[in-house]
Parts: sequence; structure tokens; C-alpha cells
Amino acid sequence: MEYLIVSFTHKNTDIQTREKLAFSNDLEKEMFLKTIVEHPSINEAILISTCNRVEFILSVNQCKDSGQHIIAMLAKRSNINLKELLGRADIYENEGAIHHLFTVASSLDSLVVGETQIAGQLKDSFKFSIEKAFSGQKLARVMHYSFKCAARVRTATSLGTGSVSVASTAVAKAKELYNGIDNVKAIVIGAGEMSELAIKHLLKSGFEVIICSRNLQKAKTLANSFEENIEVESYDKLEELLNSKRLLFTATSAPYPIIKCNMVKKCGFQRNWFDIAVPRDIEDINSNDLNIYSVDDLQGIVDENVVLRADAAKIAYGIVGKITIEFFSWIKTLSVEPTIKHLYLSADEIIERKINNALKKGFIKLEDEKNIHKLCKTIVSEFLHKPSSQLREVSKSMEGDIVLGTTQNLFGLKEDSDMLNKYKCEHALDSTI
Repeated sequence: MEYLIVSFTHKNTDIQTREKLAFSNDLEKEMFLKTIVEHPSINEAILISTCNRVEFILSVNQCKDSGQHIIAMLAKRSNINLKELLGRADIYENEGAIHHLFTVASSLDSLVVGETQIAGQLKDSFKFSIEKAFSGQKLARVMHYSFKCAARVRTATSLGTGSVSVASTAVAKAKELYNGIDNVKAIVIGAGEMSELAIKHLLKSGFEVIICSRNLQKAKTLANSFEENIEVESYDKLEELLNSKRLLFTATSAPYPIIKCNMVKKCGFQRNWFDIAVPRDIEDINSNDLNIYSVDDLQGIVDENVVLRADAAKIAYGIVGKITIEFFSWIKTLSVEPTIKHLYLSADEIIERKINNALKKGFIKLEDEKNIHKLCKTIVSEFLHKPSSQLREVSKSMEGDIVLGTTQNLFGLKEDSDMLNKYKCEHALDSTI
């Protein structure tokens, strides 16, 4: 069994390509994952698709074939040239895959270092995969450790302090653009999580907010969740709003642009629109009085964020490295404990058999059976104590698998699946994550 991650992110893929790769709804994810796990080399799979990344986290029998298969499927689905995708993809195997996953979970690989959304997005993706039976014990263990790593990074560094996200970064850019201008109203399209984050930061920065959504009731509920007064407009007013307000934020889950060229009219003031959706919500529009910022256009503020958080990130990378080593040490102990258990069980079987034979032949008295049994158990425990300790220690080394296999063959031991199931990830058993 091997670990594999196939990764397309803001680091290796532009937004035009990412939006072609993106999965806009659960049905698309389910159908693609179902096809993936039917491949003979792929055992388990998790898909995470956000504005900054499309990544597959996998348990496989063979990394090379599995990675090529997924990229070929993506090329077919997105109508992107296979050679181009192969050139863009970052492929992480085994230790590299685990280190990368822990880096992602700890928000060190995000566009905005330290952003708070990625851990929740990972949990949602994992929960979806578990519920649809695309993921099981192998990836459950990995995800458990990734959340453990993220928690340790938040505790040990300042990366989790403050509220940082793509939405907050976009609002920071808007605040810079409208510095010194009062009573600027911002249109927020949609009533989902990203819209809620944008509203939160807009209000904090002194902007007034208008929510425009297809789901009017959901928009009203969102507006009422804030103490400040927020206007709510129906979706059929969108075109009017576009041409009468200076500022707009949109981050819907629509699989196609909802703001098209023919909806935009000339006006007598400069407009700034922030499209933080992938796929993008706004078509490419050329207008002298309109600036459109996508996720990738926020790089200036992102670079400042990286500099400010450099010291904390350095500490965080150290934690990621340590927990990666810790994870593989733990995984190795999952194999050694059943082996040690069966060593003791085999010894117990011999003790029982020999004592029964001795009783039948009259070599020992019935009243002495209990004491002799205790004596034999004590001898075996003392005899196996040192080999058991050494097995646990050597299991952490590069030679661990060889030594363990040799021990199992020498003593004719079997794998205990029930023992292995003891170590299932807690998140795999908790449907409330």
C-alpha cells in the first residue's frame, strides 16, 4: 500500500485551468470518485476542490499507474490537453504525500498562509468520501493525523490568530482602493459561507452591504444574523445593482459565469469587482470604468501576508516535519502489535497443551495445575519481553518491514485484522464532522 497525492493549485495552475478542473457540486465529485476507485490500483480516494486547489488524496497499490490514470481522466473531463496537465501536476508519493497533506491542513500551502478555511474544507471532503464509501481505514488514519498536525500548528504558532482568508484578503484590497471614501456600498452575491465571510470583513472595514441572491429567504436569514443593518435585494435586481454601485463581491458555486458582458453598462464612476469564485462568476469584460479582481490577482497582499507570517511559518514547517515522521512510526507499530500479540498467544497455546498432556499422563497433580500455569506464563512473559521491545523499536527503522516479516515467518504468525481495526481514525467513526 502506498500514499499518493495528485495536486493542481494556485502554485502550478492558473485560474483559467483551475476553473476547468473544478468540481462545482457533490454529484460531480461522487461520479468522478466512483470511477477512480474502480481502477485496480486505487483503493481509497478523497477529492478536495476549492478556489485555490483541486487535489486527490489516495491510497494505492502502485503510484505511477494511479497518478497517470487520474490525470488522464481529468484531461478527458476538462477537455484540457493531457500533456499540459501532466506538465502542471504536482505528484507526491508516500512520505512526500503525507508531508504535503499535513502542510495543506496546517494552511502553509494556502494562497493566504494561515487562512482558517482549509481544515474545515478537508474535513468536509473526508466526511463526503467516508459517507460514499470511497475512503476507509487507510486514509482515515492519514486524515486523523493531518487534523492533529493542524491543531498542533495552531497551538504552537500565531498562524491561527486573526481572521485570514481569500475573502478577508479581497476586502483588504477594497479597503485600500476606497480609503478615505465614506458610505461605499458593497454588493455581495450569494448567501453561502464565502459570502458570509466577505460580509463579516466588509462590515468590520466600514462598508455598507447589500446581499443579492437567488435564494431570497436564505439571504434574509444571513442578513439577520448580523447586528448591522444589511439590505437584501432579489436576484432580478442584479443588473441594476451592477450598474449603480461601486463595489461587488461574488463567490457563488455556479458552474458558469453569472455576470455576462451584456449586463454591464457604462457609468460615470469607477467600479471594482472581486470575483473569488472558481469557476469564476464574471466573464472577461473590457470596460474603462471597471476593474475585475480574481483570486490570483490578490498576490500583492498575499506576499505581504507571507512576509509577516514568515517566522511562524518556519516553526510550523518544523512541526509538520516532526509529525510526518511520527505518523510513519505510528503506522509501523500497527503491524508490530498484532505480531507481538500472536507471539504471546502462540506461547499460551503451547502452555495449555503441554499442561493438559502432563495432567493426562500424571506428570503433574491436578491441585498443582494453577501454580504451574502461572509459573509458565511468568517464564514466557520474561522471555518475550526483550524481543517484544526490540520489535517495537526496530519497527520504526527502515529495516522494520523486513524484520517483522522474518519474525512472522519464523513463528508462523498470522495478521490480526481485528487488532488493526482498533486503530481506525476517530473521524471515520464520527459522522458529525
